[in-house]
Amino acid sequence: MVEANKEIVTMKGIYKSFLSVQALEDVDFTLNLGEIHALVGENGAGKSTLIKVLTGVEQPDAGVVMINQQKMTIRSPQHAQEIGISTVYQETNLCPDLSVAENILIGREPMKWGLVIDRKAMNDNARQILQELGVDLDVTQTLGECSVAIQQMAAIARALEISSVKVLVLDEPTSSLDMSEVDQLFQVIRKLRESGVGIIFITHFLDQVFEVSDRITVLRNGRLVGTYETTSLARLELIQKMIGRSLAAYDNMTQTKLESSQHIESEALLEAKEVGLAGSVEPFDLDLHAGEVVGLAGLLGSGRTEIARLLFGIDKPDKGVITMDGEVIKNYSPLDSIMRGIALCPEDRKAQGIVGELTVRENIILAMQADLGWFKYLGMKKQYEIAEEYIKLLNIVTPSADQPVKNLSGGNQQKVILARWLATNPRLLILDEPTRGIDVGAKAEIQKLVLLLAEEGKSCVFISSELDEVMRTSHRIVVLRDKEKTAEFSGDVDEPTIMHAIGGSE
Repeated sequence: MVEANKEIVTMKGIYKSFLSVQALEDVDFTLNLGEIHALVGENGAGKSTLIKVLTGVEQPDAGVVMINQQKMTIRSPQHAQEIGISTVYQETNLCPDLSVAENILIGREPMKWGLVIDRKAMNDNARQILQELGVDLDVTQTLGECSVAIQQMAAIARALEISSVKVLVLDEPTSSLDMSEVDQLFQVIRKLRESGVGIIFITHFLDQVFEVSDRITVLRNGRLVGTYETTSLARLELIQKMIGRSLAAYDNMTQTKLESSQHIESEALLEAKEVGLAGSVEPFDLDLHAGEVVGLAGLLGSGRTEIARLLFGIDKPDKGVITMDGEVIKNYSPLDSIMRGIALCPEDRKAQGIVGELTVRENIILAMQADLGWFKYLGMKKQYEIAEEYIKLLNIVTPSADQPVKNLSGGNQQKVILARWLATNPRLLILDEPTRGIDVGAKAEIQKLVLLLAEEGKSCVFISSELDEVMRTSHRIVVLRDKEKTAEFSGDVDEPTIMHAIGGSE
């Protein structure tokens, strides 16, 4: 029986700064055994920094960390694991060239005679761990061949493999999972709670916060707003505590629906006719018009990202024809697409978006410089002008344009990627999960920006796993299921109708 309200983690008066940025200021946090404790706040609120202090990635400038009521200096992530603290970060750090089993048991592989890895035992152990997560797959396959969702599950399985785990930190664990996979994960973490594990749950999905957590701690601008029992906190009250301002802007965003639901009468900017790629997406028709937002809705793996890759030229279709301005596209590559005025904000900002070692300025001007060509250098003065313009326009929180982009929060990194493409003044902007893993305030800013771009005459493709977001931001909604376009809606359509189309029911 788990002892109620026994604190396993106590953090008091935590301070942490990076250069001139005060990331944490006098923050307190406690975690009990057998508790799911949600840690929430806008991007840059200090959530990830607090977790890095707890897990030994960063050392606090001041404050005390206690584990089981004993003061402790957590020297490194390895030390954190040794004392029972295991973490799954938002951006999973896996080895795509190794097998699923090798990733789960890396560093803890069972050995034969103390000399060689016992691969049968390793595969059996990995398979058993995944089965406890409700995942049945071939653990000998290369992880890089698996979907993002399976990779996320592997990262969670690796964290749970540590038998002595008493504290499990989940940083945006559901951002790449569909609804059924989220349910599987929640079943697992509830079992872990019952067994006495303390779970820190970081997410921007507020519905999930209320569904699964026992307590909620809110951070804002690196400071503690408060800790609350989940059952005693209303959703709108939580949002107000997170954003620290009137709910009017958020309320307006939740009510926003593009009034122009009529099909755009002008000629299509881009048309896809019976376009498909074997093993990727079935042949589909799609027309995109200037001044129009087309939303792609469907479950994870339904074919949304595959369509984005075809439209941007990352993949070349083996069926059908794509035309732009009435001319057939023959050269398929991202560079050709940039030159045509097509931009793509990719789903995986870490692997496909930001260049972590480069500065905010360098990341923002990257696509513009590629469009100009490397023999037409963009002057430093112009680079700073462009960077400062978009830092201000998108409200990117950074000490300066020269800050390495890897030091920014996830939401601000997402804004930098968006700034990169806006700087090229694209005619067609493809946004693949642009609001994944970012807070409600930043989501509203990006959604409003999409509407503004449409009003300016740009064409937008908007992909999101959050159906209400797609409905709020789109003129038309294209539904995909099992790599195939199954429906298209415009005008006044309700959520249940689209849900039925996604699920395959009439």
